[in-house]
Amino acid sequence: MSPAHPRTTAAGFALALGVCATLFPSHDASAAPAGPATAVHAAPTVSSPAVLTPSDVPPVGPFAEPGFAATCTWHTFGEGERPPLWLMFANPLCVEYSKRDITFDDGGALRFLAAEPSRFAVTMLTCRYYQKDHWSVQATGGAVPYVAWDGQYWWDRTGRRAGARLTHFSVAGRTAGIGDAVAALRASDFDDLADALSAYGEEAGETGLTVALPSDPGCALIG
Repeated sequence: MSPAHPRTTAAGFALALGVCATLFPSHDASAAPAGPATAVHAAPTVSSPAVLTPSDVPPVGPFAEPGFAATCTWHTFGEGERPPLWLMFANPLCVEYSKRDITFDDGGALRFLAAEPSRFAVTMLTCRYYQKDHWSVQATGGAVPYVAWDGQYWWDRTGRRAGARLTHFSVAGRTAGIGDAVAALRASDFDDLADALSAYGEEAGETGLTVALPSDPGCALIG
């Protein structure tokens, strides 16, 4: 069984974090200045997660970098830019996409949709995949985004694990995530529960986890 495509993972996180936004107080993120629409590396600096080693990880745990991250050759793509299909033969495949110009009045949303099939296609063959992306969906340039986040998603079918992490996740300018829940719990003196959840997100708008995957016979041969 293959892991969910990053878009599916992100959609699932968006739904979960949207629910979280209605349950916990959140911070106003609309005051943060927007970066250039085409900047691929403009995400705010956050604390570096641990590196995942191949041994003894639980079925579900906090987010960690995959062991192959240190060997990645990163391929970066701007707004609406399509990756070449030959990338599907790379292993590991490590890509970074800028998706901040998903805007309805300047054609940005259409360019985003046109590029997605190629972005999906290059993921089909690789056993080790790592994607970083930077999302912002808004009606018009300069408007407060309907939804925005910076994402990290990876799978390692040879090591039978995958991970996903969202940071700076916001809905209509207000952050939502495990980090917001932790802050709310600490403010209400539920420190024990806050400590337990903090491994999955400490900052406003942050949520991340690592999960085990079923065996993939084709990728298992690679080792």
